Amino acid sequence: MFKRLLGLSLLFGMAATAPPALAASCGDREVMTQKLESGYSERLTAGGLQKSRPEATVIEVWSSDETGTFTVLVTHANGISCVVATGSSFFHIAEKAPDLGTPS
Repeated sequence: MFKRLLGLSLLFGMAATAPPALAASCGDREVMTQKLESGYSERLTAGGLQKSRPEATVIEVWSSDETGTFTVLVTHANGISCVVATGSSFFHIAEKAPDLGTPS
């Protein structure tokens, strides 16, 4: 009896703590982007449309040259954005100029 009760309490305890962690990383896009701009000096540096989900989402990369931080957001059609990655030491890769061959 004790083992069943302990097992059930652990199961429900873990299930009860999971949603708040997920909910904390999502919010209104405008509020989240204002926080990235004012709190982390980040700006939108890249983005694209992701169609692999049932509804299309926008992937956004926000980064700061000042602080070196970056944030990856997934924005849904309803205006909710979720943070899927954050980090530091962000860098840009410069495009190489195309090889024009040997001048004549």
